[in-house]
Amino acid sequence: MRLTAVIETLFRRFLPSPFSIALLLTALTFILALIFTEPKTSDPYWLSLLGYWEQGIWQKDLLVFAYQMMLILVLGHMLVLSPVMSRFISALTTSIKGTTHAVILVSVLTLLVSFFNWGLGLIFGALMARKIGEAAKTQGIKINYPLVGAAAYAGMMIWHGGISGSAPAKVGEQGHLASLVTPDLAAFLPDLIAYPETVFSFQNIVVFLVLLLSIPLILVWLGRQGKEEIPRLNVAFPAERFSHSEDKTSLANGPTPRVMRMHWDESKILAYVFGLAVLTAFFYNYGAALSSGIVTPNMLNFLMLGLIFIAHGRISSILKAVDQAISGASGILIQFPLYFGIMGVMQNSGLVVEIANYFVALSTAETLPILTFFSAAIVNVFIPSGGGQWAIQGPVILEAAISLEVPVQKVIMALAYGDQLTNMLQPFWALPLLGITKLKASELLPYTLWIMLLGAVVFVAALIFW
Repeated sequence: MRLTAVIETLFRRFLPSPFSIALLLTALTFILALIFTEPKTSDPYWLSLLGYWEQGIWQKDLLVFAYQMMLILVLGHMLVLSPVMSRFISALTTSIKGTTHAVILVSVLTLLVSFFNWGLGLIFGALMARKIGEAAKTQGIKINYPLVGAAAYAGMMIWHGGISGSAPAKVGEQGHLASLVTPDLAAFLPDLIAYPETVFSFQNIVVFLVLLLSIPLILVWLGRQGKEEIPRLNVAFPAERFSHSEDKTSLANGPTPRVMRMHWDESKILAYVFGLAVLTAFFYNYGAALSSGIVTPNMLNFLMLGLIFIAHGRISSILKAVDQAISGASGILIQFPLYFGIMGVMQNSGLVVEIANYFVALSTAETLPILTFFSAAIVNVFIPSGGGQWAIQGPVILEAAISLEVPVQKVIMALAYGDQLTNMLQPFWALPLLGITKLKASELLPYTLWIMLLGAVVFVAALIFW
């Protein structure tokens, strides 16, 4: 029996749902905190941990971050659902000839789009995979549909080293680095680190290009071993199949409100005027930052908002896209608080610092980036949020980099690489993709595990020769 088949059987039989994984990780975090950390008050420690958990769920900065990340996902989804993007995806997927063709097409395009924006890439890849599944069923072509889904998820292996990566975006903000460390250490840090030193550095571009070539190759190899069949899908997934409650309300109120509403909702002028206004404001407010290589989550969301108005061309089309995009973010909405609770326990108990300090204590100037990479990969399983992980682990690695005289941008990218690596094992960010493709996490992860192993080799080699 082939190794891939054995892994797939084990995952399908024993892997719980993503929501259950979040609950199990919460319980494991409590256990680890009880074993490896010391109480700070005289209260029963388990009660203190429950308090940390509750505080983490409602931490204001994390809630703001959650909203930013959900907007990245929803706005990226809406952009992909625009008529021009839908026609583009359909044109790409209708001529699929088999699994090899499908995984190469989906993985390459998803990686390219994800380097620009992780939310856009995730939804773009998911919709491509779905369209390919529908086309295969219509034409009676056997493909390895779960492998195509894995190809669509591969963009999460490069996102944190891309333009929408949380850590590179945050360190590009003036004064952010200094806010993470004590004043005496802040004197050793620059005011900011712009994208030419992180995302657009020569080393990171080489890493991206290597993955862009090697991930499709390993997917082709996996496709030759896996089982192929005609996908079991309902062949219809149009954004147009959504009705709005406003329609029913306006019908109940009489024809005049409906006529007026439809007039404005179908107006191209209104959509284009607002789109151009947003884009004008974007370049006016952020032009200087862009020229300096600075990109923040707010900048990305504002840009996508303007593009959505232009790409959809009608308010009615935007409203339909909102309905569909919101459903893709529902799993993240309900699970984000659980992971914020885990962050609260790990942060306030000192568990995450214990993990980071353990690796730092083993580090030299040569090994700090690699050990930072592995510690970030472990922490990401418990905290699948790049921004949240950076907020907790960032101060520790910055202090170590200053102490060992390691370039700060190198350890920042080491953390980014570790964070994105175990996305291939942690199905949290796959929730929108699973909803669109109708796949299960247990079908996806046996293949993404191989992508993770490939990424580990590439990232470690890059950090050694950086």
